[in-house]
This record gives sequence, C-alpha cells and structure tokens, in this order.
Amino acid sequence: MNIRHLSFRLLQVYVQVVRLGNISAAARALHLTQPTVSLQLKKLREAIDEPLFTTRDGRMEMTHVGEELYRAACDVLVRFDDFNGFLEQARGGNSGHIHIGIVTTAKYVLPRILGAFYRQYPHVGVTLSIGNRAHILERFSKQEDDLYIFSHPPSGNAVQATRILKNPLQIIAPLNHWATHRTSLEFAELRNERFLIREPGSATRLMFESWLSSQGIELSDTMQIESNEAIRLSTASGLGLSVISAHTLQEGQENLAILPVINFPLESHWYLVSRKDRRLPHAAMQLIQFMAEHLQECVEPQWVAPDIIHLAQSFS
Repeated sequence: MNIRHLSFRLLQVYVQVVRLGNISAAARALHLTQPTVSLQLKKLREAIDEPLFTTRDGRMEMTHVGEELYRAACDVLVRFDDFNGFLEQARGGNSGHIHIGIVTTAKYVLPRILGAFYRQYPHVGVTLSIGNRAHILERFSKQEDDLYIFSHPPSGNAVQATRILKNPLQIIAPLNHWATHRTSLEFAELRNERFLIREPGSATRLMFESWLSSQGIELSDTMQIESNEAIRLSTASGLGLSVISAHTLQEGQENLAILPVINFPLESHWYLVSRKDRRLPHAAMQLIQFMAEHLQECVEPQWVAPDIIHLAQSFS
C-alpha cells in the first residue's frame, strides 16, 4: 500500500459507505454524485491493493482487510476531530462534539444530564441517536458514536461498560384491573392475562423473557407494540398488562397502577458504554468526568448506581 495516496476525503467516503451500506446513500449524505463516490472507492482500492468489499445477496460486505481499514479510518477521523476541538478550546474555551447512541428508555433521563452538562460546557455539541437495542447495537458495531447507553450492553473484548443508573422493571396495569386491590400476588396469577411486549431485540423484553424462562413460565397471550409510549397508553386503556421501566412511568402514571408482584421489580441498570478499540474524544471524556462528579445532582440519588464512583477511572 502506498500510504501517500490516502486522504481524509477517501477515508470519509469509505466510512460513510460502510455505515450506510450502499454507494447511493453515501453520496447523498456527503452531497456528492454517485460516480464521484464510486471513483473515490476505486482510488482507495488501488491504494490499498486489496479487495475491501464483497457482494452477498446484493449487499456490500467488508472483507477482513476492509474491516481493518474501517477501524483505522474511524481512529484517524476521530483523532483529528478531537484535534480540531483542541484548537477551538485553545482559542476560546471548552468545545468539541460528542456522538451518543442511546436505547429508547434512556431518553427519559439523559436529557436531564445533558442539560446540566451544557450549562457547564456550553460550547460542546452533542448529536443524540435514539433507537431500540438492535439499532444501537448496529451503531456500536459500526463505531458510529463515541458513547452509548444500554440496559443490556453488548459483549466482547471491545466493550467498556459501567453501570450508571438503576432501571427497575415494573409490572403495570390499568387502574380498574382486579389485581390493583391486592397487596401481594404471585406472577402465576397473571400468566393468563394479555401482556403487551416490546419488539424482539428490546432489552426490556430480553430481561422479561429471561426471567419467565428461569421461572418455567410461558405466557398464553401477548401483543407486540414497538413503543414505550404506546404500551403505556394501551395499558391504561385496558388492552393488557406490561413490564416497563420505572423511568418510563415518570409521565402518565396517573392512569396506571404498579402491581405488587412478588420478585418484582426486576433489577436492571443502564450502562455507559464505549469501545476499547476507539479513542474517546476530549469532549466525551469531559462528559464522563461530569457524570462521575454530578450525576446525583441531575437525577434522584436513589437511581444512581454505586459503580458511578469508578466511572472516570473505568474510561481513562
């Protein structure tokens, strides 16, 4: 490989093609024509002198060399983004940019943290991507963000994860449900009720199904709904029961009842996650340090996980 033939633009084009999965989408995102992107990929292929993609079932997939180039390209681009932030900081105060990917339930808490962070670091920009666990996992695999929040983090040697907040899962019912008058009940008494569950890949569903399996319980009636808000409203309307994050109940709880089921709430946490094989920008490290020192001021102290005292050290 002749490294002198590489350029930032070639690397930017390559990263976008990998993340978006096709040349046309990358061209639109980069405001280039499709032939221009194809030509850039051709130049990159010639510079590397190894195939970067294969085509399977009409889809572009990276070769082993392509995967290594992608990791290197991400490292280079992030490093120089961070250097640009350093220059701006040196010229007039804290600045930079952080990309954060979070699972949908975390959207009820993270804005409170980011709002407090912004008041202390007003020149740091944040791009927030929100989706279900499967979507954020895909972003993690493609290194699209600096930090992630998962309630069920990915596994592997590249994962750095620390618990930051408690995320208990409660069983909810409409106010007129027969079980709301009980002071205690076994889950077996509810097994024939309809349960409203999230889509496959949801961490809440994963935890609930894992608990059901450990108890040898199989639900007789379920209905899939791909939104916490829709589940909350549907439960309040009498469509069924559900297992949901306690944080999701901060709004709209007046129309719902939390059932006193033995062994509930299920213990769960949110984790702050990064990739060990990706250098964190300075602005992301500022956010981590801020959370380690001020998280209990941003949310109710009872939600904060004990591991928070090790947060900054874990990501250093």
